[in-house]
Amino acid sequence: MRGGEAARAKKSLGQNFLVDANIQRKIVDALGASPDDEVLEVGPGRGALTRHLVGAVRRLVLVELDDRLARALEDRFGGRSDVEVVHADVLDVDRTTLLERPETARVIGNIPYNITTPIIFKLLERPRPLEIVLMVQAEVADRITAKVGTKAYGALSVGVRTVARVERLFKVGRGAFRPVPRVESAIVRITPTRPAPLTREQEERVRRLVKASFQWRRKQIRKILRDHPELRYDSGRVEAVLQALGISGESRPETLAPARFVALADALD
Repeated sequence: MRGGEAARAKKSLGQNFLVDANIQRKIVDALGASPDDEVLEVGPGRGALTRHLVGAVRRLVLVELDDRLARALEDRFGGRSDVEVVHADVLDVDRTTLLERPETARVIGNIPYNITTPIIFKLLERPRPLEIVLMVQAEVADRITAKVGTKAYGALSVGVRTVARVERLFKVGRGAFRPVPRVESAIVRITPTRPAPLTREQEERVRRLVKASFQWRRKQIRKILRDHPELRYDSGRVEAVLQALGISGESRPETLAPARFVALADALD
């Protein structure tokens, strides 16, 4: 690593470095990677998690956007045949070209909190990895795992849980980072469902329905289906589908479980 230059955090990239070694090991242990596994690490930064993975897995791919940190990682690990450093934005990379077998790879990362949702959905694109362990803002962990009917339950909750199982594992206090962040963090494990429960077309329909519904989350589902500009279903059809599924037209989006959104999307299209 190139001294202080590589060590300083960039606020523009949402960098907070995890310095607690016990927490580092606990996160890596949560991934459950074996010596036969291929692992993709998102945002390795100064190598807090990387150092516990190098030599413990068959192949490790590091995707780092920061110029200084990518150079430091290359200096530190570039000579190893089992480590590849990729200087890129994870939102722009194609995992099928980075990984030998994307569908059996595991993903780990302390991801930037300002773009958490796009990264999660990027990682859940097909072919989906075997397992994903991420450090996220505690509030985001609450939203992903929120119970139906609660304030935190929303489009992120449904979007992830229609294709994967999610567990909130443990909190990470602010004191575990340098610089100290203003928010609390948590570790989540996302395990994509095998085989995929929905077709690509179903996923697209559900995503469109869920996005529109939670844009109007205070409105009744009947009105959303009928009047939202992204939907605009025929009124008679809406009533028939709601009745057939046993869903009250007065229901609000946060009262509908992920399976209900899937059933609605299928019945309407």
